[in-house]
Parts: sequence; C-alpha cells; structure tokens
Amino acid sequence: MERSTKGLLTLMECEEKTGRKVSTWRKAIAQRRIPFVRIGRSIRIPEEVLDELIQKGWHEPVEPIAD
Repeated sequence: MERSTKGLLTLMECEEKTGRKVSTWRKAIAQRRIPFVRIGRSIRIPEEVLDELIQKGWHEPVEPIAD
C-alpha cells in the first residue's frame, strides 16, 4: 500500500461513514487489526483502508431482488 497523507480520516469521520462507534475504531487500532497513522496525539485512518473494509464486507444477494 502506498503511504500518503491525503485522504486521512479522523475516527469521528469513520464513525459517520460506517455507523461504528469511535470506541470500536479505537479497539481495532489497539489490537492492531487495521492500519492507522498517528500524527502527534491524533489518530487517522487512510480512506482507502476504510473503503477496502467496506468492500470486504459487501455481500451480493443470493437471488436477484424482484421488482
């Protein structure tokens, strides 16, 4: 993964985008389950990491939805 300072999200922004609480994001970071960036005391999650997590969790329906 290319490291860049562009597209870094705060934990609050991650909460807004996913509906998961900030405490859930902090726990995942503490357990080193997701990549993160520490800038001083601030913690940021790269936007592409969040997008990848969302894509991994996406499930297509088994049967097409009827109109």
